[in-house]
Amino acid sequence: MNVRVLSFARVREVLSSGQMTLDLADGATAADLWSALERGCPPLRELAASTRIARNGRVVDGCEPLRDGDEIALLPPVGGG
Repeated sequence: MNVRVLSFARVREVLSSGQMTLDLADGATAADLWSALERGCPPLRELAASTRIARNGRVVDGCEPLRDGDEIALLPPVGGG
């Protein structure tokens, strides 16, 4: 299956891309997606604990199953004041 991955802020910097398409096995979860990204970009590991994953506009946990055509957003913490 193919999913569209959008990344923002520090995650975007580490991946050197704000948007990509990722090919995953059928039945893959949000955690599987993150693992695939880490394999291709090991420095991403240090952002795992603070990055949230949204599937089609809704924040999900790692167990969330993904489907072909999903839009996944990688959301790092937002600071400000």
